[in-house]
Amino acid sequence: MTGSLGARRLVLLVPTLLGVVTLVFAFLHLVPGDPVEIMLGESAAPADVAALRRDLGLDRSLPAQYARFLLRAAHGDLGQSIAFRTSVARAVAGRYPATLELAGAAFVLALGLALPLGVAAALRPGSALDRIARLASLAGACLPGFWLGPLLILLFSLRLGWLPVSGRGGLAHLVLPATTLGLGMLAILVRLVRASMIGALGEDYVRSARAKGAPEWRVITVHALRNALLPVTTVAGLQAGALLAGAIITETIFAWPGLGRLLVQAIDARDYPLVQGCVLAIGLTYVGVNTATDLLHRAIDPRLRDAR
Repeated sequence: MTGSLGARRLVLLVPTLLGVVTLVFAFLHLVPGDPVEIMLGESAAPADVAALRRDLGLDRSLPAQYARFLLRAAHGDLGQSIAFRTSVARAVAGRYPATLELAGAAFVLALGLALPLGVAAALRPGSALDRIARLASLAGACLPGFWLGPLLILLFSLRLGWLPVSGRGGLAHLVLPATTLGLGMLAILVRLVRASMIGALGEDYVRSARAKGAPEWRVITVHALRNALLPVTTVAGLQAGALLAGAIITETIFAWPGLGRLLVQAIDARDYPLVQGCVLAIGLTYVGVNTATDLLHRAIDPRLRDAR
């Protein structure tokens, strides 16, 4: 049954990916005015405008353009970047690892801190630790990245001189952008882990384990935490995909050479083929992460595994 559910989920992934590709294609045609004139400017020569329109395939009918875009995208050909004078696929592939590194570090930071903080707050509800954890999570959820990032730079880079201001290098370069990107996710997960853990500790199977004389650490880790992590897994997967969208602002603030900063540069340069490629890469990654989370949730939750 698990295999059939996984296969069904993978089959449903196909129209989802097709929808993402279609939205990315529609982006170029929803821009007000002529995209070619926007890219080249009003003073461009008519011959240059006609040549670029022909290179982008905009001189064809809309169905023909859509079929051409699907065919080229299926072969990994996303066109040529006007600003960087290279293929869009190569430009995106060159920046993609940096974004994955930043998003992965933010995810590990958020999840690694949310689990112990949420469990500790759940074990002592109403205590000073619980109140501090809830207040900190509320503050973290309210602080926008475009404000927090410059504040961290001002404090830890300019005033204290502990960490570099920008760029990608060693671990020191990763601390501030990963903290900025992962703080919002950390705030959400702390409150979710706390609520799930409090609910799990009140279940009958926890009381039964304690009545049988099981050690408290085993009751917490094996019986309560294992079941409390089921909703956390789903939300963590959704938040992991959302980190890619948040990386656009964070990479711009810290000059991190990733996909988000490339997207901003492409928008500034009116490089619409490159904008399409960046949005497509972010969208496909988001869909892939959510699909993997769904399959993982089905694998670890026996209620979904045995569903008919």
